Amino acid sequence: MPSTTLTSGNQSQEKHCFLCIANLQRVSYKDTTTLQKWVSPFSKIVPRRKSGLCMLHQRKVSRAIKRARMMGLFAFTK
Repeated sequence: MPSTTLTSGNQSQEKHCFLCIANLQRVSYKDTTTLQKWVSPFSKIVPRRKSGLCMLHQRKVSRAIKRARMMGLFAFTK
């Protein structure tokens, strides 16, 4: 699933979803090392335009991060 096209100067570059390329359909809240990629240093969920995820996977990742926070695996703030 290609996302938006980034243009910088004369070059255009396609953004592809990391999870679509890796063919991962499930995102587990228990996998904190993977989820750490999409959390900022201030424990905020990184927006889709910065993370490069498609809409479906961004929703799954944010839901998994919220579940991990409720279970005590992630901090709400740092």
